[in-house]
Amino acid sequence: MNPEDLPALNAALNATSAILLALGYSAIRRHAIVFHKTCMLSALAVSAVFLASYLYYHFVVKNGQPTPFSGEGWVRPVYFTLLWSHMLLATAMAPLALYTAYLGLCGRLKRHVRIARWTLPIWLYVSVTGVVVYMMLYHLYPVS
Repeated sequence: MNPEDLPALNAALNATSAILLALGYSAIRRHAIVFHKTCMLSALAVSAVFLASYLYYHFVVKNGQPTPFSGEGWVRPVYFTLLWSHMLLATAMAPLALYTAYLGLCGRLKRHVRIARWTLPIWLYVSVTGVVVYMMLYHLYPVS
């Protein structure tokens, strides 16, 4: 694998996390607690791998330089609104996901459920918008 392949890997990790989150939500709705726990902890692990890969790519491979967005016109404010909302929520997501998992693993289920009602949609949004940002940046409007 080349360092240039990392953005695609990161998008795949985000997509995998979103799928695991959806499966985990579906599992808990069916009272399949073991499968729910497996999916959610797997989503947490995949997200941790994503974060490590993302940071490596941006700080080691790209030396902290941002990837330019080449889209013009109406798509620029759409892209940057999506990107900023993604980044802001992703920053909050890491401790929120860890805390939610901690509560579930400790058996503090009332609190876990109350927090998870916020955690799940935010985490899903971050995972899906990560893929959308990747597609816009590298496929729809790549730098020439």
